[in-house]
Amino acid sequence: MRLEHPFDPLIDKHSKILILGSFPSIKSFEDAFYYAHPRNQFWPIMERLFDVSLEDNESKKIFALSHGIALYDTYGSLQRSQGNSSDSNLSDLRPNDIPALLEQYPAIKKVFCTGKKSYDGMRKYFPDLLVPVLLLPSTSPAYAAMRFEDKLEAYRVIKTALGHF
Repeated sequence: MRLEHPFDPLIDKHSKILILGSFPSIKSFEDAFYYAHPRNQFWPIMERLFDVSLEDNESKKIFALSHGIALYDTYGSLQRSQGNSSDSNLSDLRPNDIPALLEQYPAIKKVFCTGKKSYDGMRKYFPDLLVPVLLLPSTSPAYAAMRFEDKLEAYRVIKTALGHF
């Protein structure tokens, strides 16, 4: 089934970094928000990194924007085979226009990809971006090869990029 990205980027003129997933999960489609699967570790990682409690989508939006964090996905349209939200079920990938987004929001100085599918797409479609694109481990429940604590440690680069030490 062909799917179009269901919601806008979470971004404003104060955003300093852009965090890109591959494409919204089935649960994110339902909730119309990023990293919505209850076992996705993205928000628990943010809570631990920044010592905050993020109870609902509104608090997550406020947190992200107030910390200079923009959220979006590498792909804007694709085919998803039946079953689950795993990146391995995605095909016929068509990227979002990330260069135009970065041009519209020039305060963004780094892009972080939450997984290989997102990162590989950025490298394939936008190899000449003027901002660094960095790979972080996937926070998806499908990626169980890395412990939470190790993912948390890898995500500390976000605080450094934002000027928090």
